Amino acid sequence: MPGRERVSGAPPRSGGGAADEGPLLLGVRHHGPGSARAVRAALEAARPRVVLIEGPPEADALVPLAADEGMRPPVALLAHAVDEPGRSAFWPLAEFSPEWVAIHWALDHGVPARFIDLPAAHTLAWEKEMEKEEASGDSDGNGGSDGNGEGEGDADGDQDGAAPHVGVRIDPLRALAGAAGYDDPERWWEDVVEHRGVGDGDPFAPFAALEEAMGALRETYGDGGHERDAVREAYMRLQVRAAGREVGDDGVAVVCGAWHVPALRRRASVAADRALLKGLPKVKADLTWVPWTHRRLARASGYGAGIDSPGWYAHLFGAPDRPVERWMTKVAGLLREEDRLVSSAHVIEAVRLAEALAVLRGRPLPGLGETTDAVRAVMCDGSDVPLALVRDRLVVGDVLGEVPASAPAVPLQRDLERQQRRLRFKPEAREREVELDLRKETDAERSRLLHRLGLLGVAWGERTVSRGSTGTFRETWRLRWEPELSVRVAEAGVWGTTVLAAATARAEADAVAAPDLAEVTGLAERCLLAGLSDALPAVMRVLADRAALDTDVGHLAQALPALVRSLRYGDVRGTDTAALAEVAAGLAERVFVGLPPACAGLDADAAEEMRRHVDAVHGAVGLLDDSPAPHPTDLRGRWRGVLRVLSGRDSVPGGIRGRAVRLLLDGGDVDAGEAARLMGLALSVGTPPADAAAWIEGFVGGGAGGGMLLVHDERLLALVDGWLTGVPAEAFTDVLPLLRRTFSAYEPGVRRTLGELVRRGPGERAGVTGTGAGIAGFAAEPDTARAAAVLPVVRLLLGTDPEEKEAERQRDGLAGVGR
Repeated sequence: MPGRERVSGAPPRSGGGAADEGPLLLGVRHHGPGSARAVRAALEAARPRVVLIEGPPEADALVPLAADEGMRPPVALLAHAVDEPGRSAFWPLAEFSPEWVAIHWALDHGVPARFIDLPAAHTLAWEKEMEKEEASGDSDGNGGSDGNGEGEGDADGDQDGAAPHVGVRIDPLRALAGAAGYDDPERWWEDVVEHRGVGDGDPFAPFAALEEAMGALRETYGDGGHERDAVREAYMRLQVRAAGREVGDDGVAVVCGAWHVPALRRRASVAADRALLKGLPKVKADLTWVPWTHRRLARASGYGAGIDSPGWYAHLFGAPDRPVERWMTKVAGLLREEDRLVSSAHVIEAVRLAEALAVLRGRPLPGLGETTDAVRAVMCDGSDVPLALVRDRLVVGDVLGEVPASAPAVPLQRDLERQQRRLRFKPEAREREVELDLRKETDAERSRLLHRLGLLGVAWGERTVSRGSTGTFRETWRLRWEPELSVRVAEAGVWGTTVLAAATARAEADAVAAPDLAEVTGLAERCLLAGLSDALPAVMRVLADRAALDTDVGHLAQALPALVRSLRYGDVRGTDTAALAEVAAGLAERVFVGLPPACAGLDADAAEEMRRHVDAVHGAVGLLDDSPAPHPTDLRGRWRGVLRVLSGRDSVPGGIRGRAVRLLLDGGDVDAGEAARLMGLALSVGTPPADAAAWIEGFVGGGAGGGMLLVHDERLLALVDGWLTGVPAEAFTDVLPLLRRTFSAYEPGVRRTLGELVRRGPGERAGVTGTGAGIAGFAAEPDTARAAAVLPVVRLLLGTDPEEKEAERQRDGLAGVGR
């Protein structure tokens, strides 16, 4: 055959008979290392003049980038609608994907490589039509997604299926494995493909066998019920015919899902194929390469064409020899990093056990099942806990691909990449925690970048609680870069060409569209965190307008804490918060005026919610009054007046009155005697038991340290104890759940101490008047002599002891004389 070299004795096509004529059809399993090796061997033997690959034809211009030194699989072709960037589709490719191998073979041999699947312009539009039909309830079950779970169109959906009924494609692997007597399709695939060498024998035989098997399945079950399959296959047949006219049928090689091979082999008229394609919806689409991860290739991620063990398959494809030994060495290295004792002897014994298990199970070579059982028995001492780590890190893996800078991308993506390089903040697929010290400029810029991306919906990081620090200068983030974040970046590109400009525009738009005042105050806080100085004035104008019009005290009380928290970021981040402080002070004044009447006549649930608002406002007033911004009035003094009104107004629910007394006591605005008097009034005989119990919960509940208050002030404990013992039996069952909720929040040690005090009888010893006589550790006044006894030790610990400092100076002087 002119222009084609052949291996001596090798058949020209994928099978006999009709398969000997026409293009070379290489049916594959997507992301299968065995298929990838077989494709490479078949292409080397056939030497086609053009290679056609299942994928969106708009990506033909991106094929040369696969040979770029900066390209590191796994990667994916990303298509998104230009007018609706959030509508997207992915076509993932790993190093062990047959399509990736075919692309590289074509580039290495100077042969054109083209994609022949249904264009992404139709795929994206079709998905939109399907969503509309499902939303209206008109879907007949034959269309829609192929179940790949990623929105990748159907580039890789050929292995995902279920029962052979209308509307659901069968799972070819499961059907073939069942016919062979296997209950696990992955195990069957390993035995017949992955463990089969391609170094000798007929390189086309695997494809002939797969084509025959898929033909039998389609004859038995039909074409699987997917409307889109017929359309896609019609388009692919047209592209194969066009390539055949260009170089001759014998110069064409097609790499596609094995399920489609019988349909591509089928003889259909051009008119019939074009009729299937007539009237398809269409949108304008852009395509590029984006990084992908092994984890998103896994079936567990919801990816329809996913595999159970991408990390294991990558190992099989990349291991030049002795794959089991090399795998066990990787496992041992991982377990050693986790401080498990794994020696070389463990590796040797694990390899021997895996090989013995393969012999016992009648398998040609140890597969993932045998290696996993051997690792569990030898290296993990029979435990599945370390084995779960092996599966997560190695069997699945966190490999993140890379794409070259020359790949097309929206300007926002380019700006993000520049900032990541400048800040040495590389995206990683593996989840990791990063602590940022905002006093350092680099860390502060990293924090601003993460907050800006959060405003844009690009959730690269999630804030967590900082360990060992409650200051505002430290942030802890949990980071993981997921492939779909590339879609979110493309979608956010409509807001601007840089991260700063896009986040600013998005914040301004969100402020106008925010449904309530609390949303606007939260947005103002996020703008400060993100350093959006240009967006903050617009957000503050909206905030001031909303605050002036909102008459709901609950909304105002919700908004104030977030607003005041924002003032704390000014010192560390260098942000001017004067305007914010002015709005916060005005908001606080409105809360002071409206809170007492808003607390009257509330039911139990509303009272509990309002009590939380009181707590939040109390904390906010403390921060606001301590802020450097000037205030026209003494906010803390005004707030104390509000608390006094709440504590003494009978129309206010008991829980709110009790919490108001407690906050006044903590602030030193009432003494212990006055607090005991107010408690005595609340627990008097004329007060309904439910109201009294609510007062107690407000005073000592809510995690406000009330347990320790009762431990150290036995007068209050005596009041509670005396009231509780006097509750009538018929009312006791009503107040018991409330009291149990209150006291169950205390630490075990506090509850135990309270129990001992009650058993001893606090009322008898301390009395309501509270002299504290005879109680160990308690007295009417502080014992200054006992307190002074510990001062020398405290000074020594703090390094402030004057005698020690004088001795140190004398030692330094003698040392100087000696020198």
